Amino acid sequence: MALIAAGALGWVIYHYAYDHFAQAAADQEPSKPVNINDVLKATVTALTLIGAVLAGLYAYRKQLLAEGDAHRADASQLADRYTTAAEQLGHDQAAVRLAGVYALARLADDWEEQRQVCIDVLCAYLRMPYETRPDSPRPQGR
Repeated sequence: MALIAAGALGWVIYHYAYDHFAQAAADQEPSKPVNINDVLKATVTALTLIGAVLAGLYAYRKQLLAEGDAHRADASQLADRYTTAAEQLGHDQAAVRLAGVYALARLADDWEEQRQVCIDVLCAYLRMPYETRPDSPRPQGR
């Protein structure tokens, strides 16, 4: 289909160029015949220009799609990091909870769109009441 369209476009451009060159040749004194090589050069040049423009548009569209895919992949990766850090905040071991705090702080630095959400989660975590287990040994005071 594209070859048929390109052929039809080439035919139209060729006849337009031929008519233009024929008119220019007829206006000269004495009248000169149309140089077919000039007509062919003009046709090939016009088709090349059209092809270059279409190739540029295709490359631009492909670049936009690639950027969209990369943005979605980044957003997915950041959401996974958020989920992991939030799960770490609810862990039983204190070291894992601390790692979750640091992970959420790093995520806030990396994820500008959701930075405030990360900060809100950290603040809510810090506001949570601290409950000690009754069976845990109490630290000795000095």
